[in-house]
Amino acid sequence: MSARVKWLVIALVSVLALGATAGVGVYAWAQYQARSNAPSQAQTVAPTDWAQGDRIVFRNTAAGEGYGLVASVPLSDPTGPRAVTDIACDRVDAIETKVSCLRSERGITPTYNARIFDNAGTEQLEWPLPGVPSRTRFSPDGSLVATTAFVTGHAYATIGFSTETVIRKTSDGSSFGNLEDWKLFIDGKPSAPVDRNFWGITFVDDNTFYATVGMTTIGLTYLVKGDIKAKTVTSVLKTVECPSLSPDGTRIAFKRVVSGAGPTVHWTPAVYDIATKKVTVLDVETRSIDDQIEWLDDDTLLYGMPNDTPGDSDIWELNADGSSKPSIFIHHAWSPAVVQEGR
Repeated sequence: MSARVKWLVIALVSVLALGATAGVGVYAWAQYQARSNAPSQAQTVAPTDWAQGDRIVFRNTAAGEGYGLVASVPLSDPTGPRAVTDIACDRVDAIETKVSCLRSERGITPTYNARIFDNAGTEQLEWPLPGVPSRTRFSPDGSLVATTAFVTGHAYATIGFSTETVIRKTSDGSSFGNLEDWKLFIDGKPSAPVDRNFWGITFVDDNTFYATVGMTTIGLTYLVKGDIKAKTVTSVLKTVECPSLSPDGTRIAFKRVVSGAGPTVHWTPAVYDIATKKVTVLDVETRSIDDQIEWLDDDTLLYGMPNDTPGDSDIWELNADGSSKPSIFIHHAWSPAVVQEGR
């Protein structure tokens, strides 16, 4: 076979392969469209009053129309019909007047962004994220918002993952910089490991917050307390990930590694009492929970958990003292945010 014939054969095979790939892509897109346009698996209502009153805001994962969009249910009726907006997000947080939305834009080259919306669905701010969205939280008064995105890798269980965690002002989007550039103190001493990563901010007020710092080479994570004005973060407790401050400010819920490593790591919910420094591991939850916990109230925790349907999940509730087994709080939902007047 001549060189010319060989190249013709290679070109023909390449064209056929590209055509097959394109065909698969078109078919997958058609299937996605069909699923998205089908009637919703969950009972819905018109979104007119979706941002009124005490409510749970979340990402709707019910199959059919409205999948992946921000939705809400009244705090008094979490199992009732959900009001679905037209805001598409992968991760959500909300306060009385704003919604923080982290989103992946699918395409040949995926892009990622963070957006702030008001309750009318009008975009107030937008900025790019360096990778896959992970966590977002508002400060109590809504003046600040924190975001975490993966720079490489796609999960905290991935070996060699890297994150970017940034705090911004919601007034103009200005940033306090990547937390990796702040001064880090471990056990009271300055520390600057090159592989440090921060994630999972939870605010105390408009200057103080808690977060996780992890160092891959030594395999440790710490709960750290941050000071925005000083741009410092100081270690508080070992083996803490994705902290969440209770409404009364006395305890921090988090996930703790109890077994495994890397892709097989197992996280269990736990609660840290700030005053007594006591940690209670809530091992009544036997599954691995990879989420930043949300407090429903001072006694109850909420978190997302994938179910048996790909792309679907449920929000579960668990007593903060571990006195009962977990139960489903909202079916077909992810990334809960409790919005309550005076909270």
